[in-house]
Amino acid sequence: MADYDYPEEVSGPFEAPPIAFTDKEGREIEVQVCEDEHFEPLVEMYVTFDPSDRAQGLPPARESRVRSWLDTILNEGQDVVAVDVSGSDAPGDQPEASASDDGRESADSGSGNGERVVGHATLVPDENDAVELAIFVHQDYQGAGIGSKLIRGLLGHGEREGIEKVWLTVERWNHPAVHLYESVGFESSSVESFEREMTLRLR
Repeated sequence: MADYDYPEEVSGPFEAPPIAFTDKEGREIEVQVCEDEHFEPLVEMYVTFDPSDRAQGLPPARESRVRSWLDTILNEGQDVVAVDVSGSDAPGDQPEASASDDGRESADSGSGNGERVVGHATLVPDENDAVELAIFVHQDYQGAGIGSKLIRGLLGHGEREGIEKVWLTVERWNHPAVHLYESVGFESSSVESFEREMTLRLR
């Protein structure tokens, strides 16, 4: 794992969850710290994730691998989720439970009260006393301003937990993502042939 160069200037402060807002489609969204109750809704979000939105092999494609991946990152890192609390009938709302690739039924993405997990962001520690950031927003909710609120809520949660240095990699041609990261204070550390490495300092 590379030991990246980090900006001298501290970014933030960022608001910590819970954060409630109305997205650009008029849906009521809450950014919440990820708890055990969010695990099954997260699985369903990723099971229905558009394969074309996967980057660097993530999120995994099969449900059994999604569960294993979530077990790892939720136990090791700091995580927040975006929840649609409006009960809206957005296009692509989750299907009824169906058999998964490991023989189990897929979980309902909601909590039984019309809520739906629609985004997830995580800070996973590395061996250099820093954390790697990753963020995912379900395709039904992209372009509505949720990613910006989600990443700011994650960084606010990281600040509250005492995290100092954050890094990420993004595909070089993913200009909307690069713009989002730059808007919260990330700076480019290096640019490889396919990826841009970006860093941010919280403390």
